[in-house]
Amino acid sequence: MTKFRLAKKITVRRCLRVFAAVTAALLVLPSMVAAFFWIQFAGTPASWARSTGHDALWLGHAWVDGRRTEADVKALAVRLRGTGIRDVYVHAGPFDFNGGLPPAKYPNARDLLKWWRAELPDVRVSAWLGQKVNGGRLDLGDPAVRRRVLDGARDVMAAGFDGVHYNFEPITSGDADFLDLLDRTRPLVGDGVLSTSTPQIEPLLGLRPASRAVIGHDKYWLRDYFGEVAARTDQVAIMTYDSYLPLGSLYGGYVVQQGEIALELVPEGKTLLLGAPAYHDHGFPWGDAAESVAAAAEGARLALTHHGRQRERFGLALYVDFAATDEDWAEYTGSWYRP
Repeated sequence: MTKFRLAKKITVRRCLRVFAAVTAALLVLPSMVAAFFWIQFAGTPASWARSTGHDALWLGHAWVDGRRTEADVKALAVRLRGTGIRDVYVHAGPFDFNGGLPPAKYPNARDLLKWWRAELPDVRVSAWLGQKVNGGRLDLGDPAVRRRVLDGARDVMAAGFDGVHYNFEPITSGDADFLDLLDRTRPLVGDGVLSTSTPQIEPLLGLRPASRAVIGHDKYWLRDYFGEVAARTDQVAIMTYDSYLPLGSLYGGYVVQQGEIALELVPEGKTLLLGAPAYHDHGFPWGDAAESVAAAAEGARLALTHHGRQRERFGLALYVDFAATDEDWAEYTGSWYRP
């Protein structure tokens, strides 16, 4: 055998070994991650791990644009009186790409708030405001844009809302401009509620850069940044859905892990909410079967149980009213509110 053929043979063997190693890693690592989440979902929640009446619900834009009526408010009030829903986030945006928020986007807000307070005076109503950011869309890095966003927040508070709930996506972990916006929104809200939805917290080391490389932006926040956002708000609602996990047991374990991390990061005086998927158009084949309100509720209860003590300001945030079914509400009641 010539030296050339020998070298070629050795090179082929090395390539095959590398290929085998990479293939093994691609098979083994997902299996290890799946096993981790499956184990997290094992066990029985403590009897005290349940709703304390600090839950929330996202409401669609129809409530402020005139499509919903006083009769609709009365009907929803019947539903909510038998739950732990303490806050609702009513979609009153989105912001224009320049940060503007014309009041014409929420023309029925004052009527809604009048009807709401007659029926549900103990349930706070925050204006859900947001937009897609970066990539030619709304740029929070532009001071003029942030000023217009703040003007919009001031206007919704003047319209009578109980608070401001931000939902900008995607916000990069470490984004200082978003922190600045929160700092400057705080005095505008006063004694009201300042809240924000957040991405999921990086569940395992290395998943943030890996997911970013695939989708082009952050899906996860680092723990330190999540803590900084929580410190600046009254409530954080983690969007614990669209996990892409294929089984309910894995999704439930994922919620457990998100809850455990967040319970250590969010101060006792703040409200921590875990998003529960009360919708059925995930956009990937197994999503609707794997992710449910029941699995999110069980995950939240196990997270509290592992935490070792009750947490007063801890709950579920259901997304979203117009997609929620009777089954979703039954799962919320039976698995979380009165398990």
